[in-house]
Amino acid sequence: MGDVADKLAYFQAITGLEDADLCTEILSAHNWDLELAISSITTDANHHHPSSSSAAAINTRTNQEIHDVGLVLPPNVNNQTPGLAWKLITLPFSIISTSLGLISGVIGFGMWAAGGVLSYSLSVVGLNTQARSGTAPLVSVSQSAAEAVDFVSSFQRDYGTLGPNFLTEGFMDVLQRSRQEYKLMFVYLHSPEHPDTSGFCGRTLCSEMLASFLNENFVAWGGSVKASEGFKMSNSLKASRFPFCAVVMAATNQRIALLQQVEGPKSAEEMVRILQRVLEESAPVLVTARIEAEERRTNMRLREEQDAAYRAALEADQARERQLKEEQERLENEAAEAERKRKEEEEALERAAQEAAQREAALLKLREEKALSLGAEPDKASDVTQVLVRFPSGDRKGRRFHCTATIQSLYDYVDSLGCLEVDGYSLVSNFPRTVYGQDKFSLSLLEAGLHPQASLFVELK
Repeated sequence: MGDVADKLAYFQAITGLEDADLCTEILSAHNWDLELAISSITTDANHHHPSSSSAAAINTRTNQEIHDVGLVLPPNVNNQTPGLAWKLITLPFSIISTSLGLISGVIGFGMWAAGGVLSYSLSVVGLNTQARSGTAPLVSVSQSAAEAVDFVSSFQRDYGTLGPNFLTEGFMDVLQRSRQEYKLMFVYLHSPEHPDTSGFCGRTLCSEMLASFLNENFVAWGGSVKASEGFKMSNSLKASRFPFCAVVMAATNQRIALLQQVEGPKSAEEMVRILQRVLEESAPVLVTARIEAEERRTNMRLREEQDAAYRAALEADQARERQLKEEQERLENEAAEAERKRKEEEEALERAAQEAAQREAALLKLREEKALSLGAEPDKASDVTQVLVRFPSGDRKGRRFHCTATIQSLYDYVDSLGCLEVDGYSLVSNFPRTVYGQDKFSLSLLEAGLHPQASLFVELK
């Protein structure tokens, strides 16, 4: 048995598998080790009654998948694993028998044995591995949707619009929708050239009874086996007879649980009975999933409300702290501003006092200088003029000047007295009224007509 052909023939004889390509891939996955390859196939067939620990492990894994997607697979109460024939048919599925009589299969996209070798029949379900490795999926989302649209259009064109409401989305999108709506997913694989297809579609699927039942209780998806995704699903679900229908629901990590498959032509009444039984057996699963999802939403809403209340309280506390801080800063700023103004006022008063003192000193000095410039008051004589000055306050001041003294001397005399607080004034005589302004400063008293005596009053400007 040293060559490949002998090993392949021996493997087919031992396992009973007739598909040479499948046997080749299984042997390749085990590096053409006959003993290891045969052992991997026959191990499950020789253990029809697993131990309680194995059953518990299956149930544990099942419940873990349930928690992730919100759908619960029924527990394996009977503790039975599928036989060899079913195991081979459903590769690479992990089948879980249920106490409700459902044949549940967890269909693993992209998983094949331990060596990761993809066969022809399994490569079309390799989305999961490719998604993890970063390579492009075999069927893009847009292509899957386009194929779904083509199928629905073709189906309605050939059989009318009374059939199930097949969604115009890719398989995984419809599966996701069924999970969100907590419904089972009805799958129909369409083989256009099969002789039973036309009758099954026209009389069974388009039956008003079956169509209404499906539309009310299931999310429906259909695909042609001639299209990429339909062919992929026919391999994934191991469709051996047509027409082919299946009922699945979402599990974890882009996997599905196979609940029921119907192969061959069936009447509408038979289909409704089968689907009704699946619904009844799956009802606890869906109800539990819906309740758990509602509890999760309620808990999430409560947490969001609590978080919102906490954030509101925190924001209120922060707002109060900001207000207190702003109030404190405002008071500090007002105090600082008041202190600044007080200092400015003190400085201004001090400057004003200094300036007033300086002005007073300057005026005093100016008066002294002007008093000195007048010289001594002359005695009475014929060339001496007697001048009387009346101030706005009513005070009168008089002095003798030489008749040759100028009008400027009279202003110097008034300034030297310090009786006026203003600088702008004029000396005026009444009869006749004459204003002795700056234009007459250089005139002598005699020339101005004020000799031998004159009476003047101060007129403020």
